[in-house]
Amino acid sequence: MKQHANVPLNDFVEYPQEEMLSRATEFLDEAKRRHTIRSFSDRPVPVEIIEACIKTAGSAPSGANHQPWHFVAIHSQDVKQQIRAAAEQQEQAFYEGRAGEEWLDALKPLGTDADKPYLEHAPWLIAIFSQKKGGIHSEDKHTNYYVHESVGIATGFLIQALHHAGLATLTHTPKPMSFLMEICQRDKENERPYMLLIAGYPAEDATVPEHALVKKPLEEIATFL
Repeated sequence: MKQHANVPLNDFVEYPQEEMLSRATEFLDEAKRRHTIRSFSDRPVPVEIIEACIKTAGSAPSGANHQPWHFVAIHSQDVKQQIRAAAEQQEQAFYEGRAGEEWLDALKPLGTDADKPYLEHAPWLIAIFSQKKGGIHSEDKHTNYYVHESVGIATGFLIQALHHAGLATLTHTPKPMSFLMEICQRDKENERPYMLLIAGYPAEDATVPEHALVKKPLEEIATFL
């Protein structure tokens, strides 16, 4: 490895292998309780919880540590209503044929349609943006690398952090998502919307599609050489 500024790794915790397996299994069990839902309660969620989860997302690895992401946490009812109106306009066209028959057939077991009431009913929306240029300081304007991969990892961290905190989530990616740029007042030259994440408590009548409970077994998703 080439010479570079560094500090000792002094916060790594090593566990006995028996405890490692126990921790891995416990985390698996917790992760299996994470479900995508579409019925949210309007119960309030303190902003401090959302802040802590976004900080977790910000700790994710990224290309050259440039951290090419920005999270807009939306609690304003007016802004949520604007997002719902714009998203449903795009979704209407999507479900009326723009998606294509194969895509719509794939969605049928999930029961989704163009109506997105959760976009204004849930207490929090988190709009995630990727950045073409940046760096580890706010004033940096360097080219960012592995942007899609980096933001994807950070989004995964965020989803799991929200679940670990005790909240339910839904990933939402209306096509196109360009309306988020104006509503969230983002830099059109440097950023692009990556995903809209809905977060809050599940409604009392929340359900999970049976289709979504079918997960591929280990032998189908992994190869050990």
